[in-house]
Amino acid sequence: MTESDGLSRRRMLMKAGLLFNAAIGAILAVPIVRYILSPVTRERKPGYESWLSLGPLTQFPQGQTRLATYRNPVVNPADGETANIPCWVRNVDGEKFQVFAINCAHLGCPVRWFPQSSLFMCPCHGGVYYADGSRASGPPERGLFQYRFRLEKGNLLIDAGKMPTTGSPTASLTNITLGRRPCA
Repeated sequence: MTESDGLSRRRMLMKAGLLFNAAIGAILAVPIVRYILSPVTRERKPGYESWLSLGPLTQFPQGQTRLATYRNPVVNPADGETANIPCWVRNVDGEKFQVFAINCAHLGCPVRWFPQSSLFMCPCHGGVYYADGSRASGPPERGLFQYRFRLEKGNLLIDAGKMPTTGSPTASLTNITLGRRPCA
């Protein structure tokens, strides 16, 4: 074949290959572009700014820690029972409360409250927390996560739209001197 005969087989296959690669590239680019633009195009659901009631104050006696549940304000129809989220409520003195996420700060296993010892304990890796949510022992490096709360018309409300990931003390490194050299 000569150049004057028109489109050669090699040229035609090369153009078909380029067209195929361009189509595959466009298909793969769609999720990447959606991910990059998602903060701009995504609408926040109204539940993100929710203050939800855990119940009347009489439900949480002074000096006791009780389990409470609330319905996730940002729920999908397929969530079912998993949208009911438990938390621990500690009534310190009648007006001061602490509301803890049920999850251990180590790997997220659910902690249990043991009133006999006044401790929260994690069954997975042996994490232990004092009644105020601070770390007592075990692998967690920090205390339990706490929800923000407020009292309104005899009810205890929590800021449930955001997961509690701040507010408890964190672990810190300490230099220890052994013999003549400090260990870092």
